Amino acid sequence: MILRIALFLLALIGLQSHAQQNYNYALIPESLTENANAVVRQERYDIVIASRRSMKTTFLRAVTILNEHGQRYMGTGVYYDKSTAIKSVEAIIYDKNGTQIKKIKRKEFLDHSVSSGTEITDGRTLSLDYTPVAYPFTVVFSYETETSNTAFIPQWSPVEGAFCSTEKEEINITSDPSLGLKYKEYNFGEVILNKQQQATTSSFSAANIPAYRSEDYAPSLDRTKPKILFALEKFHLEGVDGEAASWEAFGSWMYNSLLQGTDELPEATVAKIRSLVGAETDALKKAKIVYKYMQGKTRYVSIQLGIGGWKPMPAKDVDRLGYGDCKALSNYTRALLKAVDVPAYYTIIYAGNGHRSLTSDFVSMQGNHAILAIPYNNQLVWLECTSQSMPFGFQGDFTDNRMALLVKPDKGELVRTHVYDTKGNTQLTTASYNVLPDGALNGSLKRVSNGLQYDDKFSWAALAPDELSKMYKENTFANINNLKLKKTTLTNDDDVQQFTEDIALEAAGYCNSSGGRMIFAVNAFNQNTAIPQRYRTRRLPLNINTGFYDHDEVTINLPDGYTMEAMPQNVTLTDKFGEYKAEFSLLNPTQLLYKRSLTINNGEYAKEDYDKYREFREKIARNDNAKVVLVKK
Repeated sequence: MILRIALFLLALIGLQSHAQQNYNYALIPESLTENANAVVRQERYDIVIASRRSMKTTFLRAVTILNEHGQRYMGTGVYYDKSTAIKSVEAIIYDKNGTQIKKIKRKEFLDHSVSSGTEITDGRTLSLDYTPVAYPFTVVFSYETETSNTAFIPQWSPVEGAFCSTEKEEINITSDPSLGLKYKEYNFGEVILNKQQQATTSSFSAANIPAYRSEDYAPSLDRTKPKILFALEKFHLEGVDGEAASWEAFGSWMYNSLLQGTDELPEATVAKIRSLVGAETDALKKAKIVYKYMQGKTRYVSIQLGIGGWKPMPAKDVDRLGYGDCKALSNYTRALLKAVDVPAYYTIIYAGNGHRSLTSDFVSMQGNHAILAIPYNNQLVWLECTSQSMPFGFQGDFTDNRMALLVKPDKGELVRTHVYDTKGNTQLTTASYNVLPDGALNGSLKRVSNGLQYDDKFSWAALAPDELSKMYKENTFANINNLKLKKTTLTNDDDVQQFTEDIALEAAGYCNSSGGRMIFAVNAFNQNTAIPQRYRTRRLPLNINTGFYDHDEVTINLPDGYTMEAMPQNVTLTDKFGEYKAEFSLLNPTQLLYKRSLTINNGEYAKEDYDKYREFREKIARNDNAKVVLVKK
């Protein structure tokens, strides 16, 4: 009864607040329109968790869109499925003076499946497709939902993203105390957080947060924005009750409730995989045979139906159908490995750019991907089971260097995935080219890439010739005009995870000729000329996601009839961000040897270091474009 009264009062307060609000654009403080494409005037979550299987959410959001770039902050969509019902939804549009110009009822919202491409799900969304007649305008969007799933309580943040300011945002959560509601705050440094705790209700709010500009080389928004995570220690997920008191207990629950019994395989498949492995006894060699078999037999299709959004499809079904999502394919591979006595752990992780980790100090349903870990010689060998081309034991930057959860039979364990060392992310180039009397260039190069530089390139081997030519002309050798590729032989050695490019090329007019002189950039094949953007006031730390090491050795054959008039000086640049070296040696009157090495160290640095890094990169760009001047005899 107390929780029901709380829900009614919270909803009533939200409706009164909405009715009394004046959405005149002129009332927005100037401090909130500076650098802003949108201003969140008001956002409010009222969440009541009456039991392990009952969560009601009332949501109200009013945002003023200042221009077309602010459209992405409208936030006018709500998800539903068999376990989540939308009780009401509405949107009201106001003009810049705060005058209502349109009210949109539920039947006018677009109702569409969230399935797309290779994803199968019963989830749907109601969304608003509104084309404004003028800017600025304000949209007030509200809905009410009920769900039996309490595993996911919305993460709350008063900061939406770059170029969006906040007038006021708040969240109120009322919960049965026996469920163990918990929360944790992150990154509330400059933003003032207001907190109130009353009996069974926790309330949080923040106001008057100016918009900020996006910045190059900044950590991901998830790592820097102020936010609060919420979770229950006793929750419910699609018919299954769960426990999240510790990562150990959470992993044990996941194994026993979601994995147990899903690894059965047909006897014929067990016999086949054992036959393929044969007399091999080394666990890693057996695992490689299994992985190749799995890649050749399956393809990726995301299954998000009910509990299937979190529970893997049974291995016997994957074996029969030949497809599955990350959960199903990882679990299927685990079952195949089990059949040949190779242990492996199903693993939950956040995949994608930014190296987002599971939050180690806050236990809850987290992650967006599943992979597999094989214990071997006191280390973990990682398998990405959704790719038909990823080499065995190679992660790449999709899942490297972040905290993940090993789901073991008796407990969960947080571990860090493979970290690719800067000096292991290499690109080694041996090349030569001829400068012809008419200013043209022709030559060849052999380039070998490893580590994350291998990750960037191994898929090139599957490109069609026209796609490959376009990629080289527009990206890799964009500094060479009139480029013509005479040969491109690409070799992907996935056993050692090494990619080799063997290229022959030519280009008319590479050199500038004038007054009997010929001028050209010595570094034809690997110019690093990108300079980070300048900021008057840097707001965020400097983040270099991936470190790497390049080494180039290039022999340049000069044309007969010319002598060297000017040659760049040797240079060495050393900083905490890395090291750059360039050496020029005239071996004889018609032959120049150019050696170059560049190391960039990954890491997070203070925002005060950004200008120093920019200066370091500026010097590299200048030296990578250093030129030789030849004069006709």
